[in-house]
Amino acid sequence: MKPSAVIFDLGKVLLDFDYSITAATLADQCDVTAEELRRHIDQSPLLIRYESGDLTTEEFYQTVREFAGYRGDYATFRDAFGGIFSEIPAMVELHHRLRSAGVPCFIFSNTNEVAIHHVERNFPFFDGFDGYVYSHLVGAMKPAAKIYEAVETLTGRNGPELLYIDDREENFLAGRDRGWQAVHHISPEETRAAVEATGLLS
Repeated sequence: MKPSAVIFDLGKVLLDFDYSITAATLADQCDVTAEELRRHIDQSPLLIRYESGDLTTEEFYQTVREFAGYRGDYATFRDAFGGIFSEIPAMVELHHRLRSAGVPCFIFSNTNEVAIHHVERNFPFFDGFDGYVYSHLVGAMKPAAKIYEAVETLTGRNGPELLYIDDREENFLAGRDRGWQAVHHISPEETRAAVEATGLLS
């Protein structure tokens, strides 16, 4: 079956990210090393709580501030914490091709308020999606069923109507288990070939 919509993960699919950038930027204003700070925020239990919606941005910031002895202001922290992203050009181009072909495209991301505000301000392509599902707003993170259900509700589609692209195996498998057509993103070249094989770009 030819899918009727494409679901893109964000981090490591459309945008690369590196929390060591945040740590290096803030380290001079902290009582911990850059590596200690990176470990505290990079895919850590604290970040999971934030991206699950269990912590507000203010609560997350205060927790990091207390741990690190951070002496700077919030604006500096916000810009450093959000400024970790860079485009993956081949994948942004794939999205452009799908959009030009009239294929509805959606973002489906484990993420947080600061990151999304930064992406919205700095990456123009991000406006070109038909909808967005974010973990911190749903109150659940991939691969929990609740957030996949939110995608189905938003798109009005389920099963093989959805083509899903994600770099994390557990997330890709959760989509496939729901009957979605799922692509485990390893490289832009492999993902582009998988999308082309569906007939969406013919």
